[in-house]
Amino acid sequence: MTEDVDIAPDSQPRTAVTRQGRLAYLVAIVVVVLDQLSKFWVLHVLDLPNRPPIHVLPFFQLNMVWNAGVSFGLLRADSGAGRWILVLFALAVIVALAVWARRVSRTFTAVALGLILGGALGNNLIDRVRFGAVADFLDFHGIGFFPWVFNVADSAITIGVVLLLLDSFIRPKEEGAT
Repeated sequence: MTEDVDIAPDSQPRTAVTRQGRLAYLVAIVVVVLDQLSKFWVLHVLDLPNRPPIHVLPFFQLNMVWNAGVSFGLLRADSGAGRWILVLFALAVIVALAVWARRVSRTFTAVALGLILGGALGNNLIDRVRFGAVADFLDFHGIGFFPWVFNVADSAITIGVVLLLLDSFIRPKEEGAT
């Protein structure tokens, strides 16, 4: 019985990064740049922390929220120690994702990993080190079932996780695998 794992064949040296691995890293870099540029714009150009929410559409507004929690404000880490524990945890996750990405062989999986890796870098590492919390500002409260405020990195992580789940269902099975 063979295991359906998305890594390059053993013929490549362990130190080599696959072509799809490079794609994952490129996607991660693009996500980090877009995330940090959007946060720069919101924090320094719009000065959103010092003004009321900006209504863009009936169901969407720009609303500054500092998230000291892990996800959707859960597991808050308001203390200095909690902040650094989350930073260390994020760093461990980022390293694991980067190692996985370097040997990935499927483009779909590479894009998914790149989205998650970039989002984790933007939110859980850069924001927590710089600000002590994650800068959230995309507020789709008017949709009704979506009460959370989030950002570009959160969106990338969510899309990446959905793509990884889809990939696990649509991945062609190897011959002989059960």
